[in-house]
Parts: sequence; structure tokens; C-alpha cells
Amino acid sequence: MRVPRIGIPLCLDGAGRIRPGRRYHYLDAAYGEAVVHAGGSPRYLPIQPDATTALAEIDGLLLPGGDDFPPPTPYPPDVEFTLVEPAQRAFDEALLAEAEERELPVLGICYGMQLLALRDGGSLHHHLPVDRPGCAEHRLGDGPGRHALRLEPGAPRAELFEGLREVNSLHHQALATAGVGMQVAARGPDDSIEAIAAPGPRFVVGVQWHPEKLPPGERGPLFDHFVEAAARRAQAG
Repeated sequence: MRVPRIGIPLCLDGAGRIRPGRRYHYLDAAYGEAVVHAGGSPRYLPIQPDATTALAEIDGLLLPGGDDFPPPTPYPPDVEFTLVEPAQRAFDEALLAEAEERELPVLGICYGMQLLALRDGGSLHHHLPVDRPGCAEHRLGDGPGRHALRLEPGAPRAELFEGLREVNSLHHQALATAGVGMQVAARGPDDSIEAIAAPGPRFVVGVQWHPEKLPPGERGPLFDHFVEAAARRAQAG
């Protein structure tokens, strides 16, 4: 059996944040490292015109974290948004549509989870402190900060999260609703949506935290099951 190939779209810096006057594709190396540790082969996908070609030899799609979705109405001036580049969002949406067409396993992380929900008619809290006053702090940084996680009774893919009681958290946008094709699988201590999954045999899962940054023992079940699903898809052709 060949090693399953996991497509990971790169993020786009079109505003010169990395270096003024230049456009860069970039990605945290932790995503690829987690895929390799789980037995997969990461394939980075820069923005390109044809999502069908981009996924032609891919067995699973990992939608990584990224920038913010634009709010539909103005927010207070002290709320800062780093908006996802339109070209990146369009490419990611095209990849997701192609993955659906080919019935590929999909794992969405942070921005990737939100994209999964929005595809199915879900909605966002665009800035948690404004949209849900008094909610728990979710921008805990890259350090040891964690918040609690609780599983939803009867949620699909519960085996991915059993034993995981705390998760890291780096976001200020979050799901308000999961959409018609996804079910809430886990919530945070303030009832925030922390994981979603599609019912049925196909692996389609989104998580709001960043499992790629967690120790292997904590991220393992999620990445292991995802790569195993991609391996089955590769074997099926």
C-alpha cells in the first residue's frame, strides 16, 4: 500500500506582512510534521487556477488554520481583523468542492473548520468578546494555555476526542452554527463549538483548536484516523 498523500493548501500573504512589496505562500511546519508522524505524505498546494488538477493525486485534504473571515457589519474600532485573502478563500473553497466530488477525507483546523461549516450554511461569531460577552478567553497563545473540552452526547466521530479533556486555543472567531451537513461533536467550557463532524462513513471533521501543535499523544487519534481514512481512499482508487 502506498503512503497516502495529504493535500494542504498554503496560506497567502498578499499584503506584505512577511516582507513589504512581496507576496508569499507560507504554512506552519507543524501541519506537515503531524501528517508524517501519522504515516502520511504532505503535499503543499499553492494557489492555482484548477482545483481539480491540484487534487488529482491527493488522497485526503487538510484545511489548515488561516486568517479571519470578514464581518458583515462594522465592529468597534478597537477590534482588529486580519482578513483572509480573497484568492486564498476562493481556492480553498474550490478544493473543498473538489474533495466533496471525489469523496476525499477532509480535516479542517480552525479557519479550515469554519470554512467547512460556512460551506453548509453555518454561521460565525466574528469576534467572540463582542458577539458573546462574558465568554471564556480563547486567544491563549502558543504557550501552555488550555481550556476544557466536553463531548456532545451521541456525536459522530466521538472516538477521535475521547480522553482529550483540554485543548489549546488561538482564535477570536468561532462557529455560531455548524450548518446543515455537520453536527457539533465537542464544545468548550462556555458552550462554544469546538468540533464538528459529518454523520456517515466518510471522514469529514473540523476542530477549532490546533492539534498539530499538541504533543503526539494528544493529537494522535485525530491525525491517525484522518490519515488512515486517506489510506483507504488511496487503496480504493
